Amino acid sequence: MNRINIKAAGLATALTSTIFYVGCALLIMLSGKDGAVFFFNSIFHGIDTTPIIRTSMPWWEMVFGILGVFIIAWFFGATVASFYNLTMSQRSNKESL
Repeated sequence: MNRINIKAAGLATALTSTIFYVGCALLIMLSGKDGAVFFFNSIFHGIDTTPIIRTSMPWWEMVFGILGVFIIAWFFGATVASFYNLTMSQRSNKESL
């Protein structure tokens, strides 16, 4: 069976999540509070996000958020790839018996 490269899976997940984080931050900055509330209320099935959305964010907080998302997502992607490789190697061992 094929194995997934753990580092590559972690990097792909981290980069994808980071792009979504930056896109989300840009959406909030460009659309303003009302636009952001409308968008997030729509995708969260009508849950009122008004109290938790803020449109002003210091640059250092955004950098910290980007780094945090990148690190957490890398570990997530690497963990998924590790579990996949582990279960596939166990499955191939059973098939060879």
